[in-house]
Amino acid sequence: MTTSFNSPGTEHPANATRSPNVDRTRTATETQRVGVLSTHNSKETKAILNAIRVLGHEPVWVRDENVSSWIEDGSVHLSPRVDALVNRLLLTKSDHQLEDLQLAALYEETTPVINRSQAVANTLHKYRAGAKLAAADLPVPDAFFGRSPRTFEAWPDHLPDAAAHKHTIGTNGQGMSVVSPDEPVSPSTDDEQTFVQEFLESSKERPSDVRVYVVDGEVVGAMRRRAPEDDWRTNVALGGDTEGVTDELGRRPRRLAREATRTLELDLAGVDLMPIDDKWYILEVNATAGFKGLFAATGVSVAPHIASLAIRRADGGVEDAHVAAMESTLDDSVPDCKPPLVREDGDGGVLGYTTRIRLSGRNGADEAVAKSDTGAKRTCIDTELAGRIGAGPLVGTTDVQSGTGGETETRPLVDVDLCLNGHWRTVRASITDRSTMTYPVLLGRDVLESYTLDISRTVEE
Repeated sequence: MTTSFNSPGTEHPANATRSPNVDRTRTATETQRVGVLSTHNSKETKAILNAIRVLGHEPVWVRDENVSSWIEDGSVHLSPRVDALVNRLLLTKSDHQLEDLQLAALYEETTPVINRSQAVANTLHKYRAGAKLAAADLPVPDAFFGRSPRTFEAWPDHLPDAAAHKHTIGTNGQGMSVVSPDEPVSPSTDDEQTFVQEFLESSKERPSDVRVYVVDGEVVGAMRRRAPEDDWRTNVALGGDTEGVTDELGRRPRRLAREATRTLELDLAGVDLMPIDDKWYILEVNATAGFKGLFAATGVSVAPHIASLAIRRADGGVEDAHVAAMESTLDDSVPDCKPPLVREDGDGGVLGYTTRIRLSGRNGADEAVAKSDTGAKRTCIDTELAGRIGAGPLVGTTDVQSGTGGETETRPLVDVDLCLNGHWRTVRASITDRSTMTYPVLLGRDVLESYTLDISRTVEE
């Protein structure tokens, strides 16, 4: 099998140039195409792409909207073509983790990838990551994992004191709680597997830990994260505050952060550490750790260091002084390399306050007038319309809070194909009774973020 690459815009393999071998010879003076694989719109992703540009190379944002691959005459083709790729997939929030991992793995066949798919998989399951670190003789809290209620009942035999009950795959401290050995604990919550981990308590008034950011074996920065009042979770996303501690970080935590990153085979990571009675423990290792909080606490941006690593992996030239000069800036503006989310021909990128759309399901297709609502996170379809077209299958549920009474409604989620302005896309929509509403479909931000909204445009029912 051979592999070749095609530049962005290649839409049909018939026009592709076939190459039985990939020539990866580079010179340090060449401009390299450095990709960032990220299907989300985080400030960190934008900052890395902008840093690549400032360092004199060409950034490529690899997303669902522009990535494709095909096999032809024994050759594998990938588009867009890149000389190195930074894997920034946020798998803890993905509904299709295996599919996303395989996209990164597909590029790995011929392209240097920062944080390869296997390394990211090592960190995705928190208990598995802890086991791998423990096997390497690195200090981690005691923990217990079981997949059935019967086996999980044995956890107090191994953790006789309070424990942190966590999702095996999760982020931002969501769904975590402190449990005691005398209370019932389930091996799963919200239909996701969990585990219990020794609850470490320090002598300080407010719980805290240290996040250390490692890039290519070097500590770029470190911050102390303190939990909000009346909470024990230190996540910045939950309201914790931070302070820079890079300069005072000792040799022991620095070495642990580097060794944890190396043991899990990562090129870059955010490593969470906690000191208890002068002993340091590794709490978690995050392959796609955010660094906005680190920048706010330390004034150091990780983005140019990640960009520099990727450029060098592509055999591109980077000056250390240039990277150091960029540390004090985190440019998270939208880069010009972001691919359009919709085709830009004609008026295809504009939706009105109301828009006539088509919907397709397993039982057929239908037309409806949809209302645009920027206040709604997710697109919503009337129950009767969803049943008529056979929308589905059911892929989960979502809780929606009423805008008036404050009550929460649990709604089913289905994947449905929508045609807007002549272009089809698949949307994960909620289903509810909209019979008392004027419009059977409400377009939420999950759709509207891809379009320009012109509220002066309306269509008649």
